[in-house]
Amino acid sequence: MAQQDGLEAPPNLPEHRTTTMEKGPFCMAHCSCGWRGPARRARSQARTDAEKHATD
Repeated sequence: MAQQDGLEAPPNLPEHRTTTMEKGPFCMAHCSCGWRGPARRARSQARTDAEKHATD
């Protein structure tokens, strides 16, 4: 079963809403703009990828 963690975008970038999704043993960050992060085994690293994308 896939799980999602929503990460709020900073106020100055409302178009970037990121989430993390699990697929098997991997977790990936996704953004509303179409960006996708690499598959990670650690949820914390996928969240970090999403945070970096939202602030870049």
